[in-house]
Amino acid sequence: MGYWTMVIFSFLYYFRPGDIIPGIASLHLAKITAFFAILALLLGANRLHSRKLPIEIKIILAMFVWLVITIPFASWRGGSFNVVFFEFARIVIVVVTLVLTVTRLVELRRLILMQAVGVSLMTIVAVIVNNRMQGRLAGMGDGLLSNPNDLAMNIAMNWPLCLVFLLTAGGILKRSFWAVTMLVMIYALMATYSRAGFMALAVAILICLWDFGIRGRRAYLLGIAALGLAGMIVVAPGNYVKRLETLFGKFQEGDYDRGSAEARKELLEKSLAITATHPLFGIGPGNFPSYTGLWRVTHNTYTQLSSECGIPALLLFLLLLRRTFLNLFYLRKMPRAPDKQEMHLYASALSASFVAYLVGAFFSSSAYELFPYYMVMYTTLLYRLGFPEQGREAKRLLNPTVEVRQRAYSTI
Repeated sequence: MGYWTMVIFSFLYYFRPGDIIPGIASLHLAKITAFFAILALLLGANRLHSRKLPIEIKIILAMFVWLVITIPFASWRGGSFNVVFFEFARIVIVVVTLVLTVTRLVELRRLILMQAVGVSLMTIVAVIVNNRMQGRLAGMGDGLLSNPNDLAMNIAMNWPLCLVFLLTAGGILKRSFWAVTMLVMIYALMATYSRAGFMALAVAILICLWDFGIRGRRAYLLGIAALGLAGMIVVAPGNYVKRLETLFGKFQEGDYDRGSAEARKELLEKSLAITATHPLFGIGPGNFPSYTGLWRVTHNTYTQLSSECGIPALLLFLLLLRRTFLNLFYLRKMPRAPDKQEMHLYASALSASFVAYLVGAFFSSSAYELFPYYMVMYTTLLYRLGFPEQGREAKRLLNPTVEVRQRAYSTI
């Protein structure tokens, strides 16, 4: 029940039916699903004792405990209470349920597929409806993908996953779907005019070309990339190049982007100043907009954590990211046996997705959002499936002398 609850929850989270179908939002399906997830955890509580929790889960639990500790020191305790117990607590429930219920690669594949299809279809819907926010393409409704920057971030993170399903798809129809979807996602990202999204996607595509094209000996991907680049130049929205030029400080007189850049700089400076004056407990989770009086988030995940929750929360988050990349590093070092090929593809795609997130996190506030922690758990679960012995085999890959010593000791 716990696993299928997560499948349904992932569907609701990424497909966003409440943002498209009138009346669905009033049913609060996500909250109902979360209730069943909690019920599944309670019914399977005995597995918490019989199954060792990975370090990533322990770090997220430590983050939750620290966020609870910061509430009494918050500038607005009620707001922080809501963020911790209604937003971050959801993250804790989802990641613990995932690690206790996903035991096979086919189950993990289904969750990743659910996410990739959900984000791609919601992107296509946004393009068809031509939903705009101040002239920029935005997602439907007011949920996960509603903001142009959030839509661009999720496109950049999910594009490598779509590439994996394109490479492994069987039949012309499935391959055509993924090929068209990936092209639409690139156009949609440009239509958001998100500079952070552009940088994140550019990094993700370069990593994919290296891993899948050059190292994976799929030279045709390089040719397709060249054609795709030419197509991007043709279909790029108006003034898109000028928008990108602002990344290098090239502003025109009276340009709105100059004001946007200066506002982002002000938010960064204020978040760093708050971090310096409130280094231990911060000003409270979610309190940056009200504390500064600007009513804007930090637009930087790292300073969001340091200013609102203190430097310890930031260190825990960075430790979580480090563990994630260690998982991917070990997975990419696995022997390329026939039964491990699919895992290698997912490891390469998740590496590109996570680097894209690291880039985008400098320009977005996602510390209490669920989607980055979903990606963390994908790497954790993939690592568990690739190394059932919980890391012993991975260490041997990097240090084969360990196995030699063990054999010597056993012989003695």
